[in-house]
Amino acid sequence: MKLDEAGVAAALRATPGWERAGAEIRRTYRFRDFREALVFVNRVGGLAEAAGHHPDIDIRYNTVTLALTTHDAGGLSAKDFALARAVDGAG
Repeated sequence: MKLDEAGVAAALRATPGWERAGAEIRRTYRFRDFREALVFVNRVGGLAEAAGHHPDIDIRYNTVTLALTTHDAGGLSAKDFALARAVDGAG
């Protein structure tokens, strides 16, 4: 279910480091090198598969940007913020 504006604002406050970009939330992570970035992306992949919710992932050498939205809901849902928190906990 798509969150209303108040729900999105509250969820963002509970998910530090993530920023809203229209109908999605994003966060950029920086690593020592490409290999470390790939290890992180593989960890994210496992979390995404377990959640059945998959982020857009952009890898540029040692920088990884994740973007989350719930296409079925037409915007942001609790699933996006749950996966964001899981990613941050596993990082």
